[in-house]
Amino acid sequence: MVFNASNGKTTQSRVAIVGAGIISPLGRGAEATLSTLQTAQDCITPVFSFSVEQCRCKTAGQVPEEALSLVQQKTRHIRRMHRASHMMIGALEEALAQDPKFKPELSVIGTTSGGMSYGQDYYRSLCRNNTLRRSPRWVSNYPPQKAVIDAQETFGFSAPCQVIANACASGTNAIGHAFACVRSGRYQRILTGGYDAISELVFVGFDSLQAATPEKCRPFDRERTGMVLGEGAAVLLLENYESARKRGVTILGEIIGYGISTDNHHLTQPDPSGIGPRSAMERALKSASIQADEVDYINAHGTATPFNDAAEGKAINQLFGRRVPISSTKSMMGHSLGAAGAIEAIFCLLALQHQFLPANINFREPDVDVDLNIVANKARAASITTVLSNSFGFGGTNASILMRRSTA
Repeated sequence: MVFNASNGKTTQSRVAIVGAGIISPLGRGAEATLSTLQTAQDCITPVFSFSVEQCRCKTAGQVPEEALSLVQQKTRHIRRMHRASHMMIGALEEALAQDPKFKPELSVIGTTSGGMSYGQDYYRSLCRNNTLRRSPRWVSNYPPQKAVIDAQETFGFSAPCQVIANACASGTNAIGHAFACVRSGRYQRILTGGYDAISELVFVGFDSLQAATPEKCRPFDRERTGMVLGEGAAVLLLENYESARKRGVTILGEIIGYGISTDNHHLTQPDPSGIGPRSAMERALKSASIQADEVDYINAHGTATPFNDAAEGKAINQLFGRRVPISSTKSMMGHSLGAAGAIEAIFCLLALQHQFLPANINFREPDVDVDLNIVANKARAASITTVLSNSFGFGGTNASILMRRSTA
């Protein structure tokens, strides 16, 4: 915050986005991602990373190996890293290319599982008395901060790292926390975002809960039957707006608001009244000092589970009515857990930059209990200035951020 001596008031700093990088099932980099979003492609494919023979669900949104190949070719050291590190390096490489002089004072990254698949391999080897020849690699790649540290080391800087693991709201919470830090005036530049890689343990866990579907992912559809997992990484370079303007860097957009809440209702199910999601969205609006009728598009959490979509849909309808178009881009790439909020923030940024609404694919029939303005099956052109992105997770943890189109 900045104190104005002339009027004795404290003002909050504006928060600019000066760089963004993404790698996901939709593609590597903003250009490929934009093309996939605008053509509304279904990027969910059969699982190739491990056996799913005994699972109900057989598909996931996966980052193709060839999308990581440019990263993997750098050094032998990088090739030994977990794929989560490869994805973080790829995302950060793109972001820094837009602002090579950006040096963060802090990194705030959201994730849920870190290198969980390596921890799983280590445990299996112990139980089966297999060789532990690869155990140094498994153990060193297990901590959730490892991917962030690897990315920072690759590009020659070392910023203090905060990892936020708050279920599926982790990525949005990370961006929101970074936004609050820059807005307060305590920091000028922060690296933020999220990552998660497909893990057999997590995949089988969601399958055993019967939260995952063997069918298409169809958020907000009347006949939706569950979620599909995804993976990816996305980062944003946030900077004090005036500092960025004085440096002459391109301002891609702004973060203008952030809201959080907790349902305290159930370990895995949201409060059916929608009070948790509604509170997070209301607080984001208050944080941005805007009204609900100023929001032009909502990127919904939209997991395609019966309970989540019903609660979120009810909250959106109560707060915005049917006026605001909404879509869940998880229909195209699945739910990337801790990375979801960061990836979807970049989807929103691309929507603002290129003036279109991403599609909610696989949509057939509206839910009889919730009246929503779904961007069904095809992206469409639109004049949008302000967008809202939602992320809601197990335990009733909810987070929303508001983004604004750059006018610089």
